Amino acid sequence: MEIFLDTANTDEIDEILDWGIIKGVTTNQKIFLKEKGCNFEEQSKKILKMVEPYPVSLEGPNNLDELLDTARDYGKWGKNVVIKVPMLEDGSGLTAVKILEGEGIKTNVTAMMSVNQAFLAIEAGASYASLFYNRIRDSGVDPVEVVKQSRAIIDNGNFKTKLIVGSIRNPSDVEEIISANPHIITIPYKILKQMPYHEKTVFTLEEFDKAWEEFKQAEKTI
Repeated sequence: MEIFLDTANTDEIDEILDWGIIKGVTTNQKIFLKEKGCNFEEQSKKILKMVEPYPVSLEGPNNLDELLDTARDYGKWGKNVVIKVPMLEDGSGLTAVKILEGEGIKTNVTAMMSVNQAFLAIEAGASYASLFYNRIRDSGVDPVEVVKQSRAIIDNGNFKTKLIVGSIRNPSDVEEIISANPHIITIPYKILKQMPYHEKTVFTLEEFDKAWEEFKQAEKTI
């Protein structure tokens, strides 16, 4: 299982890259909105270079013709570009996947809430398929089961698609998602920063530090 960072902030990426745990970055329109004042192309190219060779998902328009043109443009920005393709209700997103993957442009089918949608993205040949964990839960469906069933489709059919799970709101969501066994979890910076902390770990280390100081005070000199 891999961890992606869900952000468009270069400072956040730089910090978490030093942890040595992330294998990619995902972005979307709402994430870029937080980076007000930046230029989309310039910021995207910075991120692509920082993360290379790992993949960076960039989102385009929700219209087939515009999406195809935009995807071909984005594809020139770096070898690690992945184009986010929405699961459009008329099926045109699947057409985009077929065309772009046929041209060697990797796709990430996004905004998916059901096993049926994931099944279609997988069959269409998407490089990645993204399930929105808490938005699935908001709809009244068990997101763990959706993830498990979608992963089973990939494994049983030996498909190339990697399953990404996003829409994470709490560290506890990550624990649930791990049990569902997707290929990738994409985690926001503010959630990832909370994950190393546990109050009992802090208490234990303080206890060990205190014991070490007591030992040093009583240590025999040579």
